Amino acid sequence: MRIGNKNIGGDEPVFIIAELSANHNGSLETALKTIKAAKRAGADCIKLQTYTADTITLNSKKDDFLIKGTIWEGKNLYNLYEEAYTPWEWQKELFDAAEKEGLIIFSSPFDKTAVDFLEDLNAPAYKIASFEITDIPLIEYVASKGKPVIISTGIAEKEDIELALDACNRMENKDVALLKCTSSYPAPIEEANMKMIKEFSERYNVISGLSDHTMGNTVPVVATCFGAKIIEKHFILDKSIGGPDASFSMDEDEFAAMVKAVREAEKAIGKIDYSLTEKQKKGKDFARSIYVAEDIKAGETYTEENIRSVRPGFGMHPKYLKDYLGKKAGKDWEKGDRFLG
Repeated sequence: MRIGNKNIGGDEPVFIIAELSANHNGSLETALKTIKAAKRAGADCIKLQTYTADTITLNSKKDDFLIKGTIWEGKNLYNLYEEAYTPWEWQKELFDAAEKEGLIIFSSPFDKTAVDFLEDLNAPAYKIASFEITDIPLIEYVASKGKPVIISTGIAEKEDIELALDACNRMENKDVALLKCTSSYPAPIEEANMKMIKEFSERYNVISGLSDHTMGNTVPVVATCFGAKIIEKHFILDKSIGGPDASFSMDEDEFAAMVKAVREAEKAIGKIDYSLTEKQKKGKDFARSIYVAEDIKAGETYTEENIRSVRPGFGMHPKYLKDYLGKKAGKDWEKGDRFLG
């Protein structure tokens, strides 16, 4: 998969996305500053959301449209999305600002009009949000554009995932990634279930990754160790500005620490390799080997007392010790000599 100037998957570094979401808090200036901060924090990409309250829900006061059981408890859906949406008239400027910073930028569309709008902005990829994974017509329309499709699985059961993948396949779009996601805000760490990262990649032969709502770095690092190639985290300029997503978003310092931890985890994972570096070979100086532990005269018998396996490692390999025990010395030895047979 390639998005913008980045190859994703294989041995490439994890692709790290800073999710702007509602963290502009109604201010274009804040959104622009957030893009600059994401670049400083080490993000590869900034991601927007492209919807209006009218394209994502209905302006209804019925009980069905009242949010229950989340951090937005008691809010009306329409009112929440009116507060949270990123004005479409900003988005060209945000795209330009991100590109100026050297960041990739794309968005989550929530209906066909948003896809058409983002096509006009030359969005290099699309993200399907967790709650839209069941919107098969939307996924088909997104996939039909022939660009990479990243799908979050926060509310998905196995059938939902397979229906979404089938929708992409019908549009002959194989450039698909699945992100493990827990749609709780914030998400409990015990529900992260990072084993699904490997499950997605192996079962569905796709790039897999993480869209994370837990607090802190732990889950992104674990995801990296399980093979995640994409990590997405909500990013905010300053938590003190508040807003619908502030409580589970990372500020610049937190995000930078996460990026550092992920990059260190990548280095630690390494590769399957039984060879030693020159520094590791030097460490063999401290390995065990056979040394003369007591003075020995020619003709005396080698015993466990006068030849021993000890540090350092310049003598004969310890695997040969038993071969010499009970045999006669062919010459004089001094205590501390390397035993070389």
